[in-house]
Amino acid sequence: MKSLVVVATFSLVCGYAQASDQVVHSVKGKFSDVKENVEMAITDRGLVINNVSYIGNMLDRTGKAVGDTKKIYLKAETFEFCSAVYSRGMMEADPKNIVYCPYTIAVYVLPREPKKVYIAYRRPPIEGSAKSKAALKKVDKLMADIVKHAMSMY
Repeated sequence: MKSLVVVATFSLVCGYAQASDQVVHSVKGKFSDVKENVEMAITDRGLVINNVSYIGNMLDRTGKAVGDTKKIYLKAETFEFCSAVYSRGMMEADPKNIVYCPYTIAVYVLPREPKKVYIAYRRPPIEGSAKSKAALKKVDKLMADIVKHAMSMY
């Protein structure tokens, strides 16, 4: 009975740990430097950044219109990009995997921690057929490697 309780508790903890799809790292430094490192870590792999979203600017600009001017970020941008190889692999495995493209990495600074820069991304869920799981694991590794590379340059 004791071992059953331990196994059940372990399963709940592991399930909870896997439930979060947000991966967040931080470094002490300047936003512009960390942002440039992320950009280089993406493009050094031959990937093209499709879009840069200026999330912090948008929130500042639209705050009055929505009746809330609280400063959420000092700076916040996201990079959207894709990989023809990884994207094709995950979509050939399951066409529904289109929802995981483009890949996005966020870089931001919070007002209460102006010298700390966060780098974050959303992990794709490892689900579906064996081929789909394998393809999604490759995308997850790509994202982790890009962030790791960006952080190693700082």
